[in-house]
Amino acid sequence: MSPNTSIAPDDYETPRFPGLYSLEALFSNPQYLYHSYDIWRFTLYWTIIIFEGFYLAASGYAVAVQWRNWKMMWMIPPLYMFVAGIEAVLAGSVVGLLLGAVYKAGDFKMSTWIPFIWALINVLVLILSSFSIQGGL
Repeated sequence: MSPNTSIAPDDYETPRFPGLYSLEALFSNPQYLYHSYDIWRFTLYWTIIIFEGFYLAASGYAVAVQWRNWKMMWMIPPLYMFVAGIEAVLAGSVVGLLLGAVYKAGDFKMSTWIPFIWALINVLVLILSSFSIQGGL
């Protein structure tokens, strides 16, 4: 297969975001991503959405804990959202580009659920890395 050919059907149109389909559609009309740009974009969008949600929950907890310090607590949610956005763009871009490269190299089609699952994996890695794990031999 030459490098300029694509496994995408001739009448292929990129699914609209979020593009998640039900189990019934899995057998009748599943949606796939074929191009690296689309894989990167879907992974980035899902990572931003999920990171922002988790950081919003964490900032809500931080505000509840720091309720007595009312002069500074209004800065917590915007600061958390800013940090979440930066981390999500970095993590989503790296994972999305790697996924796109792997699927492109193998000439595979990607379900629209895969970027969502990798965004969840990103946030789980973030949560696990927030704990200090101590062990000894």
